[in-house]
Amino acid sequence: MIKHDDTKHKNSEEELQIFQKACKKHGLKITPQRIAIYQELKSSKQHPSAITIYRKIRNYFPNISLGTVNSTLLTFAGIGLTKVVESSGDPKRFDPDLKPHHHFKCQKCGKIIDFYNNKYDAIDVPPAIRKRFVVLNKIVQLEGLCDRCR
Repeated sequence: MIKHDDTKHKNSEEELQIFQKACKKHGLKITPQRIAIYQELKSSKQHPSAITIYRKIRNYFPNISLGTVNSTLLTFAGIGLTKVVESSGDPKRFDPDLKPHHHFKCQKCGKIIDFYNNKYDAIDVPPAIRKRFVVLNKIVQLEGLCDRCR
C-alpha cells in the first residue's frame, strides 16, 4: 500500500523528469531558478500569474526579477510545459494542467476554475475555420460570478 505522501513525492519526481526532458529537448539549461518556477507553477491550483509566482520565488531567489519569471513562464508555454490562459485586459495566467479541460472565470474576483465536459471537447469546428486554419486546441471559457461573488 502506498501512502498519500509517497504518491505526492513520486508525482513531483515524475514532474521534475518531464521538466528536465522538455528542457533538454529544447536546449534550455536546467537552472535552480527554472526548477523553482516550474515547481511553484505545478504546485499551484489557482492558474497563477507571473506576479504570483514571482512573489513566492523571490523568497528563495531575492535577486530574480519579475521579467525573468514572466519570460521563463512564456518559454515553458512555448515548449509545452504549461498553457497560457487567455483573457482580455488581465495579466496572463498560466495553467499547469495539460489535460484537456475548460475554464469558468469569475468576472468579479478573477478566479479561474477548471471543469471537464466531453461535449465541449467534441465541439465541431466550422468548415470555414477548418479550411483556413489548423485548429490545435478547443477550449471553452465560461464567464460569470463564482459562488463567493454572487
